[in-house]
Amino acid sequence: MKKLNELLEGVEVIRICGTTEREIGKVCFDSRQAGEGDLFVAQRGVSADGHAFIEKATGAGCRAVVCEELPSVPTEGVTYVVTGDSSEALGRIASNYYGRPSEALTLVGVTGTNGKTTTATLLYELAGMLGFKAGLLSTVCNYIGNEQEPATHTTPDALAINAYLRRMADAGCTYCFMEVSSHSIHQRRIAGLDFDGGIFSNITHDHLDYHKTFRAYIEAKKAFFDGLPAHAFALTNGDDRNGKVMLQNTAARKAVYSCRSLADFNGRIVEKHLDGMLLKLDGQEVWTKFTGDFNAYNLLAVYAAACLLGFDREKVLECVSRLVPVSGRFETLISKEGVMVVVDYAHTPDALENVLSTIRGLVRGGNIVVTVVGAGGNRDKTKRPEMADAACRYSDRVILTSDNPRFEEPEEIIRDMESGVKEEYAARVRSITDRREAIREAIAGAGKGDIVLVAGKGHENYQEVKGVKHHFDDKEVVREMFGE
Repeated sequence: MKKLNELLEGVEVIRICGTTEREIGKVCFDSRQAGEGDLFVAQRGVSADGHAFIEKATGAGCRAVVCEELPSVPTEGVTYVVTGDSSEALGRIASNYYGRPSEALTLVGVTGTNGKTTTATLLYELAGMLGFKAGLLSTVCNYIGNEQEPATHTTPDALAINAYLRRMADAGCTYCFMEVSSHSIHQRRIAGLDFDGGIFSNITHDHLDYHKTFRAYIEAKKAFFDGLPAHAFALTNGDDRNGKVMLQNTAARKAVYSCRSLADFNGRIVEKHLDGMLLKLDGQEVWTKFTGDFNAYNLLAVYAAACLLGFDREKVLECVSRLVPVSGRFETLISKEGVMVVVDYAHTPDALENVLSTIRGLVRGGNIVVTVVGAGGNRDKTKRPEMADAACRYSDRVILTSDNPRFEEPEEIIRDMESGVKEEYAARVRSITDRREAIREAIAGAGKGDIVLVAGKGHENYQEVKGVKHHFDDKEVVREMFGE
């Protein structure tokens, strides 16, 4: 247990009503989890305002409340702490509650629209190859050393992050690599964390349902770099038009990686094949088990970050050659008949275009590319027609289908996608709501040497419909269609 005044260290305090000497049981921001002697942090969320639940929290036994506005009738015997930003305060309180675990680790955050999962996961794998015990917080899975736990969010809430980091530090981990989403930056979930490095991959059309404008989306990513300390490194993609923007106001030491122009770290594709590619990293040739321009950037970012962390360059290059693709990221399956299926998480127009342009460059002779793609419900609607357009431009046949419809009707989502199909492509496009049937038809219509892309879900093993997650795994369905 910690005293309230210890938990408030580093928090911007405007006013305190009551004693800060009281012992605190646990910290919570959900009144349903409140108990005797706890601290409740009232956050202003996207769908609810925690201030409306202060009375419920104190009624459940909370003896301290952090808020931006005092309740009209304070509860007797409760300490109220007024701050300018409760979400910022929660991040710092969470860090203090768990003993500032990020300071005991070398913590590296990866942000960007595409490539976060691959870059963070490969850094985690590389650290392990070099003999270091590391942790990972990612969209696909969380790891504490070799202990695996399922992930529910790209970036967890502040309390969960610090709980994970505490467990990593206690387990003897020396490094942690984590995805940092734009939502988590904007919602201050990473407040109070001591980052030793930040990596920017790229920024393209996504999450405008939340951020409203592309400028606001860019600013959210930039805020992560603005907050990096002087002892950290800030690594950015020099080939992204907003890459250098990330470095404008950071106190961290700056570094740039590029596949097109002279930079601190340089990469180039020498050869590209279905089963891998030959890269030249800072003049050194390395065969990798990855393919595609987007993976060249991911691997270059991994190599550059590893060098900035002080790892031996020659050992890093050797490890890069041994790394394998992340689950659901350009994962290939081949049938006995010679049909290749690529399962990929691509769920933005740019990511879909990147994957398809890679596939297009690998298909041979008269073979065709077939794409099965949908779009998530209750998310950025403006990218739906762009997704369909990207699929049409790079595919010989396209099947528009359901992804995670959530609380929308799948048919309405598909209609939004259909609006992006130009007349010249209309004859090659079909819409099949049932995703299993869409995958079956795509494979049934493909022959030896053809490539089928099943996009949008990647590692996910469920479909979310009306608030319920039903088991659905693209890879399982593909293997079933292959007769395996």
